Amino acid sequence: MFQLLWLVAAIPFASAALLALFGSQLPRKVVAIAGAGSIGFAAALTLLIGSEFIASPPAGNSYVQHLWTWMNIGGFQPEVAFYLDSVALLMLLVVTFVGFLIHLYSVEYMRDDEGYARFFAYMNLFAASMITLVLANNLLLLYLGWEGVGLCSFLLIGFWYRDPVNVRAARKAFIVTRVGDTAFAVGLFLLFTKLGTLDIQELMHRSSAQWNPGSGIAVAAAALLLGGAVGKSAQLPLQTWLPDAMAGPTPTSALIHAATMVTAGVYLIARTHVLFTLAPPVQFAVAILGAATMLLAAFSALAQHDLKRVLAYSTISQIGYMFLALGLGAWSAALFHLMTHAFFKALLFLAAGVVIHATHEQDLYRMGGLRSELRLAFWSFVIGGSALAGLPLITAGFFSKDLILWQSWAGPNGSALFWIAGMTGAMLTSLYTFRMISLTFYGPQQAHVKAESGAAVRISLVALCVLSLTGGYVDTPPHFGGVPALSNFLSSALPPLEEVHIGPITETITALCASAAFGLGLALAYLLYGPHRSRLPAQGFLPRLWLAGLGFDLVYDRLFVRPFQWLTRKSKSDVVDVPVQDVGQLVMLGYRSLHRMQTGHVRWYAMGIAMGTVAILAIAFFAR
Repeated sequence: MFQLLWLVAAIPFASAALLALFGSQLPRKVVAIAGAGSIGFAAALTLLIGSEFIASPPAGNSYVQHLWTWMNIGGFQPEVAFYLDSVALLMLLVVTFVGFLIHLYSVEYMRDDEGYARFFAYMNLFAASMITLVLANNLLLLYLGWEGVGLCSFLLIGFWYRDPVNVRAARKAFIVTRVGDTAFAVGLFLLFTKLGTLDIQELMHRSSAQWNPGSGIAVAAAALLLGGAVGKSAQLPLQTWLPDAMAGPTPTSALIHAATMVTAGVYLIARTHVLFTLAPPVQFAVAILGAATMLLAAFSALAQHDLKRVLAYSTISQIGYMFLALGLGAWSAALFHLMTHAFFKALLFLAAGVVIHATHEQDLYRMGGLRSELRLAFWSFVIGGSALAGLPLITAGFFSKDLILWQSWAGPNGSALFWIAGMTGAMLTSLYTFRMISLTFYGPQQAHVKAESGAAVRISLVALCVLSLTGGYVDTPPHFGGVPALSNFLSSALPPLEEVHIGPITETITALCASAAFGLGLALAYLLYGPHRSRLPAQGFLPRLWLAGLGFDLVYDRLFVRPFQWLTRKSKSDVVDVPVQDVGQLVMLGYRSLHRMQTGHVRWYAMGIAMGTVAILAIAFFAR
């Protein structure tokens, strides 16, 4: 089965090309089969490959499939080759399986849209680019997939391009992520210049052999890769694009937040973990950025009025948890939370799509009382929200978050401050999650329900509900009587975390404190936003600051956007343009001169031909 690995990426690429070229001429049923079916086929093939990988692991616990040499320039010979190990397999399962459920949901959700085929072409290209990113054997091919998901995010966020708001949101996402992508590109040049390769495994081997921990070149390389990860995963200070990305269709939001784009930065750091262990200051910066992003985004989620923007800030915050784990060397814990987060965040976004489609409303303060009208959406929110908030022992999110919280204390780089930050984030997550559920489904009903969900939507939601409840049991902590199977599985590709801090905080105490944080957030949500409370938005400086995303957009507007616009206005006739304008003037002068010769009188044309002939003969005679 390993030989068929290339098909996992090739089938979605082929489907995207088919729909882009001929989609407008195909019946919608064919578009749906090609769009969702190709991702379903990739998911099924991934399951078969994964089963064989687990039952009969390849030599060295990794498999490399060489397809062809991409280019050969001065000894630089990057290949189009795929690398499969436990980390790539986990990511591949998340991308294809969750991606398939989102595509299945989209078959019904987007059925009345005039851009039906175009939508699936973009979505399939998105999934194919992410699969390429995950399987890439070298950083250049990974960068191709990296830019591919960036392009597709631009296309999908601005899918309804007739609305200028959507176009601005797409442009903002593209420009802001380009900042990180530029740093990533510079990092690739640096790595190849110093180590002579971009093959990921060879790169990790050479860097550990040639660079000492803490060396300047290792710090620079890791910092540049971190810049790329921060931009793609929407971490401080490049997080501003993600809330505005809600302008796209809801399935797009689910795909970006759950299975593809924002997890790319986490995967990049985990895949190149050797570089970060060689650069302790950068790895510590990853933990600091993760903790800060986790808390600041959680506060922002508390003040949002738009249902999808609450989920967007929630994603930023949960990716912050993953960065915190990565920065502390808890690589397996970060990927465990990435997996469970994909389940419950996809569920929440798709359930939000049901609510929005049924009510044509996104403002939380214009909803309410929908639990009896939209029962499946309600229970999807309860299950997904409980997993997000970490309902103890029942939901997947509890187990993955508890592991990060424990390792934020127990690991060599762990500390009480990181542990407290994680607990505070857990409490805030519970608070904003149940605020969202209370405002949407409880209290007086204000929005009229205009539509019901069909079979495709229901299947996707039920499947994600099951995964959000059971997904955490693949790595149950020992103090709950389980076996950390996922951590053991990932240990073949990622080093395990050495637990050095034991007491006064133990793993059991951490789990109990996480449960208490969940309960405290739930209680506060009931007291502040319960059905008996006023449904008016909170007022004051802090709520306004949180609503505005802590003012980052305003700062960037003043520091970068407005000065750039001023420069463009002032540079309409700068010195750079003068030569170009002079060339244009010369062309116009020649045009006017030749234009006067076009009189329309045949005798003048004949005289001109005769004079020209005489001139040519004279030149030929005197030149001898």
